[in-house]
Amino acid sequence: TAVTPAYVQGLAANRELPIIGKIAKGSLRNKLLLILPAALILSAVAPLLVEIILMIGGTYLCFEGAEKIYHRLTHRHGGDDQLPAVVQGPEAEAKVVAGAVRTDFSLSAEIMVIALKEVLDEGLAQRAIILVVVALLITGIVYGVVALIVKMDDLGLALSQRPSDASQRVGRLMVSAMPKLLGALSVIGMAAMLWVGGHILLVGAAELGWHAPYDLVHDLETSVADLDAVGDA
Repeated sequence: TAVTPAYVQGLAANRELPIIGKIAKGSLRNKLLLILPAALILSAVAPLLVEIILMIGGTYLCFEGAEKIYHRLTHRHGGDDQLPAVVQGPEAEAKVVAGAVRTDFSLSAEIMVIALKEVLDEGLAQRAIILVVVALLITGIVYGVVALIVKMDDLGLALSQRPSDASQRVGRLMVSAMPKLLGALSVIGMAAMLWVGGHILLVGAAELGWHAPYDLVHDLETSVADLDAVGDA
């Protein structure tokens, strides 16, 4: 969710929701027609590969998080010289959707494999049903939130033009908060990629027989567990 709003920057306001709808359809198509069958086949014939694929995805998440941090540290004053999609012409919309769907594919695969790992003990039919439900729920929630985020400034602008002073204050607050919200989502997204990716690698390595990294982190965790304000975190 922290990545997707960037794909609609530079688009006309009336095209933001249609673009998000197209990306959501592409994401759901990835999950149901490509990832789901492949995951079910692997879980039936080579369940160990599920863990390996999960770790590959965790490595990708760690790489993406580290790359974003590196980019922030080395491109503080750099700008993006690419023209906004609304200026480039009608073909830009298709490129925006295709790029977002490609990016979504790896993240969708990771989500589906994580869900699959939790239901490996179920029968094949039950696994398929659960994964379909996960695909529908995750896609709906993620892109529903994205739609709310990208239309927040439009809603704020509409409220700011109402006669009510209270509505105007709320509208101005929403518009001014939008850049801060997107900045916060970017930071949260980086932290989440590193946190989730690192956890996947630690747990996966332990399940495949390499216990040292997980044991090290576990020992560090237990050493501060009794400290006030630190232990819970």
